[in-house]
Amino acid sequence: MAAVRRIVAGFMLGVALLIIAACGSQARDHIADTYEHRGTSGDIDTYYSPDPVGTTVSRIVAADQPAARQADGGREYLRYDDDIVTVGAAPEGGSTITVEDLDGRYSSGGFVFLGPGFTPGSPAAGNTSGGSGSAK
Repeated sequence: MAAVRRIVAGFMLGVALLIIAACGSQARDHIADTYEHRGTSGDIDTYYSPDPVGTTVSRIVAADQPAARQADGGREYLRYDDDIVTVGAAPEGGSTITVEDLDGRYSSGGFVFLGPGFTPGSPAAGNTSGGSGSAK
C-alpha cells in the first residue's frame, strides 16, 4: 500500500511540474512559434510580424493574457511573469516584437515609466521587495 501511495504521489508531482512549466512560457513560446526570429542580443529576442501593431498584440494577448498591459509612444508593452514583450511598428511595415527576460533592463527599473505592474517591487507585480528576482 505504501508503494502505491509513493507512485501516486510521484505521478501527481510530475503532472504539477508539467503544468507549472507549461504556464510559465506560453507567450514566449507562442511568439517563437508564430513570428520570424530576427536575432538575439543578451536577454532580448527580436521577432517580425507582417501585421500592424494592434493586430499583433491582439494575437499575442489571445494566446496568453499578460499580468499588465500599457501603450506608450506607438508601442505596446505586455508584462508576463518572466518576460516583458514590446510590440512596435517595424520600419519596413508590420511590427517588431521584442521579448526580454525580466532579469535584463527590468531589474534596474527600465520600465518604471509604464506605471503599476511594470515597476520592480510594485504591488501589481505581486511583490514589494524592489528586486526583479521576486517578481517572478
